[in-house]
Amino acid sequence: MRFADDDPLNRGRFPIEEWALVETEFSEADQGRTETLFAVGNGYLGLRGNVEEGRTGYLQGTFVNGFHETWPIRHAEEAYGFARVGQTIVNAPDGKVIRLYVDDEPLIITEAELLNYERRLDFRLGSLSRSIEWRTPSGKKVLITSRRMTSFIDRHIAVVDYEVELLDAPAAVTISSQIINRQDGRDEYRSRVPQVTDGTFDPRKAEQFTDRVLQPRLQRENAGRYQLGYQCTNSGMTIVVGADHRITTDNEYTERGIVEEDLAEHSYRIRAQPGKPIRVTKILSYHTGAAVPVRELAGRSERALDRARDQGVGRLFAEQRAWLDDFWDRADVEVTPQSELQQAIRWNLFQLAQATARTDGGGVAAKGVTGSGYGGHYFWDSEVYVMPFLSYTSPAVARNVLRFRHKMLDAARARALEMNQRGALFPWRTINGLESSAYYAAGTAQYHIDADISFALMQYVRASGDVEFLAHGGIDILVETARMWEDLGFWRVGEDDVFHIHGVTGPDEYTTVVNDNLYTNVMARANLQAAAAAVDHVQVEDPEAYQRAVHRLGFTAGEVAEWRRAAAHMHIPYDEQLGIHPQDSQFLQKELWDLEHTPEDRLPLLLHYHPLVIYRFQVLKQTDVVLALFLQGDRFTDAQKRANFEYYDPLTTGDSTLSAVVQSIIAAEVGYHELAMRYFRASLFVDLADLHHNASDGVHVASTGGVWEAIAYGFGGFRDHNSHFTFDPRLPDGWERLVFRLTIAGARLRVRIEHASISFELETGEEARVSVRGRDVLVVAGEEVTVPLDGQGPRLRGRPSVHGMSGVRRSDGTLLTASIPTISLDVDVDEAEAGLTVD
Repeated sequence: MRFADDDPLNRGRFPIEEWALVETEFSEADQGRTETLFAVGNGYLGLRGNVEEGRTGYLQGTFVNGFHETWPIRHAEEAYGFARVGQTIVNAPDGKVIRLYVDDEPLIITEAELLNYERRLDFRLGSLSRSIEWRTPSGKKVLITSRRMTSFIDRHIAVVDYEVELLDAPAAVTISSQIINRQDGRDEYRSRVPQVTDGTFDPRKAEQFTDRVLQPRLQRENAGRYQLGYQCTNSGMTIVVGADHRITTDNEYTERGIVEEDLAEHSYRIRAQPGKPIRVTKILSYHTGAAVPVRELAGRSERALDRARDQGVGRLFAEQRAWLDDFWDRADVEVTPQSELQQAIRWNLFQLAQATARTDGGGVAAKGVTGSGYGGHYFWDSEVYVMPFLSYTSPAVARNVLRFRHKMLDAARARALEMNQRGALFPWRTINGLESSAYYAAGTAQYHIDADISFALMQYVRASGDVEFLAHGGIDILVETARMWEDLGFWRVGEDDVFHIHGVTGPDEYTTVVNDNLYTNVMARANLQAAAAAVDHVQVEDPEAYQRAVHRLGFTAGEVAEWRRAAAHMHIPYDEQLGIHPQDSQFLQKELWDLEHTPEDRLPLLLHYHPLVIYRFQVLKQTDVVLALFLQGDRFTDAQKRANFEYYDPLTTGDSTLSAVVQSIIAAEVGYHELAMRYFRASLFVDLADLHHNASDGVHVASTGGVWEAIAYGFGGFRDHNSHFTFDPRLPDGWERLVFRLTIAGARLRVRIEHASISFELETGEEARVSVRGRDVLVVAGEEVTVPLDGQGPRLRGRPSVHGMSGVRRSDGTLLTASIPTISLDVDVDEAEAGLTVD
């Protein structure tokens, strides 16, 4: 596990500001990371934090949610039902480029003499600004300021504002604004040159295309406005990028433009005088479609640019600020007196807004719109780690994300049929609804995706009170996923009161295709129960909707009864000897992997060991049983939670960025308060400090959602099982106060936790009902309610150790032993051939 116990950021370069991420010194060494950290997006459109001048960078990127190319997956050995069509996000034409020449000397950030430098991502303004003072090779001083944003109001619009001022001498200035098709490498600096890589295998990165992706379909230019249109070669998706230009200056200037298949350029030549600034404003529009002709998209682009031009840039930025004022009213978290953490928390929350706000019926990709990592795919991560934040702070966005899953239902039905199952089976990773995971064992076999979606759906309905969505779409998901579970599982002959599920993979991808995975069984049980309860609810509350659902889905009372029976008799593995829940039926038969003595440079394990080596050990990529303890916490006792946490925590590598979040939540609940804070910091700084060394590929969006969960569920002690909203806080040492908000059935509740009390106040709405450590609390408008607290729960020091388990006997009498695989790069060959174990 990569911890960040001390402040992991260089505060000389990244000073602490609670409402902004600020950089005071440019560095080429970590451009990939800072391009991600300073990206701007709105859920639909994202611009990486590349320098405006566009010559250097790790990944020059502009991404549109869901805009992708497809390609045939070629398996070394074929089998029926393998995923056939790969999907990868496309690097959209880059419209943010503005190149500057002073006396024909180009500004190249990596080579320039910079007298002053500051870059600022402002969480309240929703914009990225930069100010630099450049001494040209001839000694002239130039001040360059810029700002950019992607609009939360109009998701198709982005703005780049670029201002140049000579400080001490006149000069000939050229400003070249461009749109470049970078996906196909056709600009003058990267013409047909493949992206350079170090050849290292990393499944977290996107696939690289070798053939042309974007086929030119349209090029237009009219009075400083440009449009380039393309169609993807295989997927058929279309895109049009438009740019509208304006210049403001008292200097004399001329302008010209060119438009080609892969480049549109508008340039200004200025006779610049000191003290007379030159301001170029570029308004960009991006429109995409799955089956929309390019010319139609061009018309939409024209109208969007007209609206934005008529509004004016000042109003666009003002509306951006107003939108974010409302967002922070709903979503802000306040930690006193922890400025370092406060800044990082708000950066993570801002990333959630940038990844989700204007998805508008689309999904939430693993990297949002900040990079190409994971190919732009959607995973179960968004339902478990992002949806809770949305359900309790932005319910309208949560509803849109669920609508996106509902649109995938027909494809999920087809996939279930292909996998010889009834009902629906949602893909583990996808963009267009088809399964895109070529490695089925750690991908397609993760059937728990069905239960995760159903869990998120019911959590949203209970939090928002939106029973209309349940009756008109949500019930379809619940019924079809319940059908899949009831069909997938089976009743053991001679043991007909126990329901089993075999041949699946849980969230932990280091243990694959197993029987009775605890997480899967526990979540499937909840899915079956939720589906049966939803049918009952709709039948009583909306008989007409119920009849339509029966006609549409064809379920019967007998079928619903079978869901209840399967749920009631679901096999939940438990080992009496060890006093824990086995991760699966065979997990405890394996030997323990000694993570405490595994060199840091062998992590993540998936990059250094063959999967079969990993599969033979008790070792986890991410929490599995512990995640079940969190999501279905009302189904486990306090003693079981502690015993399970103490067993599985030392076996978890943290190779997944999702691990630390859940480990923090359960560590806080069972009493490991210091460890809970260490895990929280590990989540908080995943990208900011690049703890997993892949922040360059984009923001870990699920981890940012997990940060909110660790605060609200972990330290805030909030739980929402079966429509009961309860609190049992675990305020960390050193925190005087924690404040966060929850929107429950339209009422926004402000929660303030101090060491001796918890207080509730309604910011909107009439009333809210919660409970604190078993005491019912009614909060009404205009009145603050304070409940005294007797401490912050149990306090345990240290952390569980794998060596504390060594020597313990299994139920069959054999001893548990901890070791590391013998054939390793850091092991002497002679030792390896002798079969020695590294202890």
